[in-house]
Amino acid sequence: MLISPAFAQGAGGGDSGWAGLLPIALMFVLLYFMMIRPQMKRSKEHRAMTEALQKGDEVITSGGVLGRISKIGDAYISLEIADNTEIHVQRAAVQTLLPKGTIKTL
Repeated sequence: MLISPAFAQGAGGGDSGWAGLLPIALMFVLLYFMMIRPQMKRSKEHRAMTEALQKGDEVITSGGVLGRISKIGDAYISLEIADNTEIHVQRAAVQTLLPKGTIKTL
């Protein structure tokens, strides 16, 4: 009378708590391997690419600007986008490193 039938039925199984957490734990493991780990790998590769930039490299920025690196600083680089035209962008804005001679072919 004091205990409802739902509580009386749920008290019998001790393993039901762990069995209920297993699917949630598996979802977190799947999330890690499908989303978090590949993103960390891409971030590491991008950081290595931006640290290896040199004067004369041809790059594309995240804004779509194509240019040749003329000066390199700690946080910023200067891109020559046309004759006597340079812009300054952050190193992290460089998205793609192009093979040498790509600008001449365009």
